[in-house]
Amino acid sequence: MGNAITDVGLDTSKATIQVAMLLPGTPQPVEWQTANEPAAVRRLARKLRRAAPGEVRCCYEAGPCGYGLQRQLEAAGVTCVVVAPALIPVKPGERIKTDRRDAQKLAELLRARLLTPVRPPTEAEEAVRDLCRCREDAQEDLLRARHRLGKFLLRRGLVWRGGKKAWTQLHRQWVRSLRFEQPADQAVVASYLLAIEQLEERWRTLESS
Repeated sequence: MGNAITDVGLDTSKATIQVAMLLPGTPQPVEWQTANEPAAVRRLARKLRRAAPGEVRCCYEAGPCGYGLQRQLEAAGVTCVVVAPALIPVKPGERIKTDRRDAQKLAELLRARLLTPVRPPTEAEEAVRDLCRCREDAQEDLLRARHRLGKFLLRRGLVWRGGKKAWTQLHRQWVRSLRFEQPADQAVVASYLLAIEQLEERWRTLESS
């Protein structure tokens, strides 16, 4: 059964896909490069199906390009797994990495069944995960913006003493009431306040999603 399977390693980037196709019974892969865009992926799927005498199995490493390629290939009728980079076997002394070598290595390891696939999330699961990440990013950005303003005021010798907590209504009123001799300082505070208000609005929007 293994002799009827064509194993394909894919090294992906945002612009290109390096392909290494191991046909059944052949030790050397057929290699080429294609664009990483939907139309090119559909052509790649057709080319693989035409070239392979039986089942085609592709793989690529999980990474910043996400699971779009896997979904596109599966929709085009080609099996594709996404593998965990940390669990890919590494030979001693293997240091030089190129797109061609990585694609070839993936094809060989796929043929040897030495790769560990990860479960791709559904589109709904991925959307929820990205929303959570976006919320975390917004919260981090807001905290940083508030911290920057607080540090600026501290450098000017201005410390809020009207309560234990900052960013209450009283604290905001105090910040807005501050006046500086230097127009540049006034501009800095206004800019920080505007950024904070925009980030707070962004945070509220994401929280309600």
